[in-house]
Amino acid sequence: MNRSQKQRLIQRYGPMAVVTGASSGIGQALAIELAEAGFDLLLVARSKNSLEAFADELTIDHGRFRRFYVLAADLGTTEGVNALIDEAQTLDIGLLVAAAGFGTAGTFTASKLETELNLLEVNCRAPLILAHHFGERFAQRGGGGIILFGSLVGFQGAPRAAHYAATKAYIQTLAEGLHHELKARRVDVLACAPGPVRTGFAARSRMRMGSADRAETVARRTLAALGRRMTTAPGPISKFLTASLMTAPRFLRVRIMGQIMGGMTRHLS
Repeated sequence: MNRSQKQRLIQRYGPMAVVTGASSGIGQALAIELAEAGFDLLLVARSKNSLEAFADELTIDHGRFRRFYVLAADLGTTEGVNALIDEAQTLDIGLLVAAAGFGTAGTFTASKLETELNLLEVNCRAPLILAHHFGERFAQRGGGGIILFGSLVGFQGAPRAAHYAATKAYIQTLAEGLHHELKARRVDVLACAPGPVRTGFAARSRMRMGSADRAETVARRTLAALGRRMTTAPGPISKFLTASLMTAPRFLRVRIMGQIMGGMTRHLS
């Protein structure tokens, strides 16, 4: 980001941001960009060791007088979400980046129901609770920003990633509605809907990706879109795939997505 972009972010959403999923992938890349822009951070993920190591790196790179708090919490649990809200209670937070999430791949009925329910908790329930809490808090504060994470697969059904796509459709719809609802209260809401991104996501969901955008590119373009757009498909590959799919009728998009996911999960059959 250039200097003017950094100034815009810190002036509009500073002095502190909370970033979930901060120990890796897009969440970590966003935390780095925000630290460079001058934000203090509350970093949230499941692994305390990874978070503390990351916070140490940020302190080395951005100065010991900056504040980088860490909270090890499983957002798939009520206790984890409540711990985040409690930790943030006394902090002057102006930006929520709800980047925590994971995916499943392969045929729906072959997946364990317990795993799919956990997916629902992390991808939908936690962002819902956090958006509700921070949306009201930011409105009372006089302004703020919320970034929620959808996906390219959330714009239509995705065979062999059916439930994951459904969770991202939920987030996309929620963010679109909140974008208009909260704008009048000076709270900016952005839906980030990336396509393939080179992170640890594919390994956890057992997918095999070909071409993919870099997490750093997604992070920079997401922050550039905050306060200016309702939805962003950050990264050149994401933009290309979104533009290609959106011209097709929905039934055809589902079929195309099934072919794409079939290629990425063929080894699971």
